[in-house]
Order: sequence, then structure tokens, then C-alpha cells
Amino acid sequence: MMQTRPKNLNLFTIRFPLPAIASILHRISGFVLFLFIPVLLWAFNFSLTDQGFETWQQWLHSVYGKVLIWLCLIPLCYHFAAGIRHLLSDIHVGNSRKGGKIAALFVFIATLVLVVLTGIWLW
Repeated sequence: MMQTRPKNLNLFTIRFPLPAIASILHRISGFVLFLFIPVLLWAFNFSLTDQGFETWQQWLHSVYGKVLIWLCLIPLCYHFAAGIRHLLSDIHVGNSRKGGKIAALFVFIATLVLVVLTGIWLW
């Protein structure tokens, strides 16, 4: 018996629950961190010379350098908080609907706190 089910392929019309948004953003933040690897390797290679190290020191102590470093640490803060959520999920903590929503909300709040603390630490 052939049944045709309705298909909705437009992702902008679907309302994702909060845990799904947290999980999708965890994947995106992991991809962004993966893309940072070549940049960090280039910066490390550049800083191994005396002139490169002095250049990096001057640039990182400027306001633009601090803002850029802060913006680069935001995905790391989110990925860290969401990773803890996924680890807790692996041991069956917060597997219910309500628990998943609370855990996702905790991820967003923890990320906000970590981002603010990182900004205070940089300045």
C-alpha cells in the first residue's frame, strides 16, 4: 500500500524546539572552530620569529585585536557549554522533554556568562 505523506522541505516554516536549536548551534560552532585551525596555525607560525612575536604583541593589545579575539572565543564558549550538555545527555541526564528544554536554556545562559567573563578577562 503506497501512502504519500505531506512533505515540508522549507526549513524556515518549521518551528524547532529549543533543544534542537541548541544541538544545531553546537554543530555550527564546532565547524567554525574547525575553520579557525588553519588561522591559528598560521598565527603560531608567524609568532615564532622575533619580529612576528612583537607584531602580534602590539596587535593583540590594541582594541581591535581584543575584540577579534573575543569574537573568536564566542564559538568556543558555546561549544564548551553545549558539549557539557551532550555529555550529560549521554549519561541520561535531561533526556525528558522538560529536562532537554531546561538543559538547552542552561547552555544559552552559561554561554552568555562565559562570553561576559571572557570579555572582562580580555580587558
